[in-house]
Amino acid sequence: MPNAERRAPAVLALALVCLASACTVGPKYVRPTVETPPPAFKEAVNPSGVAWAQAAPADAAVKGDWWTRFGDPALDALEARVNVSSQTIQQAAAQFQEARAVYAGDRAGRFPTVTADPSITRQRLSGTRSNQVITSQTGNAYALPFDASYEADVWGRVRQTVAAGRAGMQASAADLENVRLSVHAEVAADYLQIRALDAESVLLQDTIEAFQKALDLTTNRYNAGVASRADVAQAQAQLEGTRAQAIDLGVQRAQLEHAVAVLVGQLPSSFSIPATPLSGEPPAIPLALPSELLQRRPDVAGAERRVAAANAQVGVATAAFFPTLLLSASGGFQTSKIGEWLNWPSRFWSIGPSLAATIFDGGARRAVRDEARASYDQTVGEYRQSVLAAFQDVEDNLAAIRILADEGERQQAAIQAAQQSLEIALNQYRGGLVSYLNVTTAQSVALADERTGLDVLARRYAASVQLVKALGGGWEASQLPQQ
Repeated sequence: MPNAERRAPAVLALALVCLASACTVGPKYVRPTVETPPPAFKEAVNPSGVAWAQAAPADAAVKGDWWTRFGDPALDALEARVNVSSQTIQQAAAQFQEARAVYAGDRAGRFPTVTADPSITRQRLSGTRSNQVITSQTGNAYALPFDASYEADVWGRVRQTVAAGRAGMQASAADLENVRLSVHAEVAADYLQIRALDAESVLLQDTIEAFQKALDLTTNRYNAGVASRADVAQAQAQLEGTRAQAIDLGVQRAQLEHAVAVLVGQLPSSFSIPATPLSGEPPAIPLALPSELLQRRPDVAGAERRVAAANAQVGVATAAFFPTLLLSASGGFQTSKIGEWLNWPSRFWSIGPSLAATIFDGGARRAVRDEARASYDQTVGEYRQSVLAAFQDVEDNLAAIRILADEGERQQAAIQAAQQSLEIALNQYRGGLVSYLNVTTAQSVALADERTGLDVLARRYAASVQLVKALGGGWEASQLPQQ
């Protein structure tokens, strides 16, 4: 019977540990419902209802290094430097490592805490202890105690804390991927805009040469007495105005070049991009099914993981209403003689459970729980909004690509007509049939149409980059880390 009494605390502690996983308070996590995705993107078909060819290339989906679709080795080289040198990505990566460390700390709560506190003490005991005159004693005390404590997770507080930490770590990982996608897209967009400015610069230089020839023609006609001084002034004004426009492009190009330098982690003073005029057609961007979009957008995945973390925090706040079961044990060796310090008779130990409960707190726990529930509702709203924004991004850029492609065709027809009109005006001016005002008008129209054509092409390239970004750049939610 005495042995049974001595074993009772240990048996009770073991029984309570076995029951530790029996119940978990708080709501079970269910992913919030969102609008049912349509079978196809609205802007992936033309107004007549026929599927748009641009939306159905040979590849099944965007994958990996999506920028290689643009077939530009210089762009590929810039993008390769992004992951290595971009300070924006490095900052997001550090935030992810911080979240992973927090999660590791949360997981540590599932295990006991063991401490040791060895000590060697020289002490003199009082000679008047307990109101009795006792011969004072001086000696050494040698102690090697070990203490262990463990919170039995009866109500799931620890499990919910770990779940919240895991979801927070995954949300941070999704944020990192979203930052990486955004930086890659920004580099591609800025680089392609630089190439568009280079193409516009070539156009203006060609136009300047043509305007110089027109000025020479007008000057010769003036010297021959068949043209007025006003014609020469008009030709000179047209030429100088175009030269000014060509110079102004340098400001935009320099600023974009500096922006790319910063994105790839290099000082603008030591970075340059060779002039390469933009030409050709943007690549076809394959579409995923609308139902797959939520798994491909890292920002949406991050928002969903924050909902899961907020749900787990509700469970943590709810568990605070229940008692905390602590299991503690201590043991070790203690003696007054160093030779007997680690001998078996010098051992001591104790073990036993304890319950700690808050009886009254003036509504503090209820306030914390209500705060957690409100935070959960907020994250649900943010998640649903991110889903709507994701579909908007795809539809916006699909519409831009499709409509700008049609606009580009019409603009090319306008350019051809403007060139014919300019040629006719020049011939008529040479024949003395019209004034030089007709020539300058035709020149202005032709130049404006060609610049508009280049602008449309640049916008088509930009929309292609933004569409890749809207589709998640080939990322998958299954890539989120589990540990």
